[in-house]
Amino acid sequence: MKLSLAQIPNAICVLRIALIPPTVMALLRGGYPLALLLVMVAAFSDVLDGWLARRFNWQTRIGGWLDPLADKLLLVTLFVTLAWLGLSPVWLTAVVLGRDVVIVGGALAFNLLIAKVRAEPSKISKLNTLFQLIYCTLILAAMALRLPMDAAVTVAGAAVLITSVVSGLDYVLIWSRRARLA
Repeated sequence: MKLSLAQIPNAICVLRIALIPPTVMALLRGGYPLALLLVMVAAFSDVLDGWLARRFNWQTRIGGWLDPLADKLLLVTLFVTLAWLGLSPVWLTAVVLGRDVVIVGGALAFNLLIAKVRAEPSKISKLNTLFQLIYCTLILAAMALRLPMDAAVTVAGAAVLITSVVSGLDYVLIWSRRARLA
């Protein structure tokens, strides 16, 4: 198999996924500075792989699935771990996970019953991912730097809640419309 430069963004996504286990281990051991650093590296890698894919037209079908998968794996793992540690409310984690289950379940049903699904994150979904990352990063920064960030964490958590609900409903409406038209 010949590798091409177009695979660089995909390799960066795989590296982002590889950062998840050491991040969880750092969190479980109370190594908040290391966990914060790893999450910041993951966030930078997300920006970098997206920029490379767009800038050099290195967009691939697998990359269209791999990038959001890497984001979801990282964020779901962070939310579950932060809730497990009592650093984030369980109910907010349930909202985040519930949204993802609805979206993935809907995509699988559409794919099986109607037609192939092409990964197309909406603007509100991208905003939701950004707010989730900000929320988790603020919690980690508060723990790592021992700074009072309660107000910022609360505002970011509210943004996660609102964008989770809105983006989940947005996907349901968009894909329901597409299913009716198909």
